[in-house]
Amino acid sequence: MMDNPTHHHASVVQLTPPIQQQQQQQQQQQTHGKAPGELENFLTIRLLMQGKEVGSIIGKRGDNIKAIREESGARINISDGTTPERIVTMVGTIETLSKAFDMICQKFEDDLKQTCTTIPPITLRLVVPASQCGSIIGKGGAKIKEIRETTGASVQVASEMLPTSTERAVTISGKLESIESCFRQICQIMLEQSPPKGETVPYRPKVMISPVHAPIIFANGQAYQVQGQFAIPLPPNELNAFASLASIGPGVPLPAAPLMPNALPATRPTIQTQREITIANDLIGCIIGRGGQKISEIRQASGANIKIADLDEGSQDRHVTIAGTPEQIQLAEFLIHSRIASEIGGILITH
Repeated sequence: MMDNPTHHHASVVQLTPPIQQQQQQQQQQQTHGKAPGELENFLTIRLLMQGKEVGSIIGKRGDNIKAIREESGARINISDGTTPERIVTMVGTIETLSKAFDMICQKFEDDLKQTCTTIPPITLRLVVPASQCGSIIGKGGAKIKEIRETTGASVQVASEMLPTSTERAVTISGKLESIESCFRQICQIMLEQSPPKGETVPYRPKVMISPVHAPIIFANGQAYQVQGQFAIPLPPNELNAFASLASIGPGVPLPAAPLMPNALPATRPTIQTQREITIANDLIGCIIGRGGQKISEIRQASGANIKIADLDEGSQDRHVTIAGTPEQIQLAEFLIHSRIASEIGGILITH
């Protein structure tokens, strides 16, 4: 209906025939995949993954990601592949998002079954606007405690925002059914209880860091450049770039702080933070080592403070808290995952 005070012709009252209106509405519904009024039920979820994990869900020739999109009905996009970390963005209703998430988790579990006799917890990181994290935690931590108790999953909300963003990482870990239920509850909270407030500056993974800005560690006579949770072997000719930076020998790690071109270690960040990860109790022994030797080596090499909690009654997982600078935490996590990969026969170090 359209009213114009200067024109009262009947021809301007009905602009579009009823049949044409219905066709336009149907086209809009098909374009957006929902009926009018359902827009508020759509949610955007961002997952932070390593390149190896993304490769698994994409599959050969993109077969896996195509199947996930078609079977779930969610819209899924994956960020540029030039960074060690990738963002997987999913848009849809809670039902379509849960279906997509379930299929991703199932793929990760299938991958673990091929390399592990005892399947460790599945761990994924959600990237959530900081303004919504309060509702996930709840007053006095009541909500996050409820999620943990009702789903059996481990849920950790990072205390610090991701670099150059207003988003925080929410790490969920556990058995397949547990994290699927946990994911659904978090989606419900984000959709119904906590719409984002203010402008959100999204986290964008940084491009591959150059050798002179990356921590370097040595193991069994081989030098590795740490990038995210991966260690890239450095060929001997590239080590010449570091010859003037430090005297190096087999088994001796360079400082955890990045080394700068002026031959001096970069100033260590003064910000101290911590991160908690969950490790299957069956695998904790390989991290501790005989007489605590391995965990002492990891502490010394990374400079991080690492505490392993006692096993909770009825749980099969141990909580490991890593505290220090972001670089120390990153290196400690890498060394821990390297020990696990070595124990279970997996391959963490990539060429």
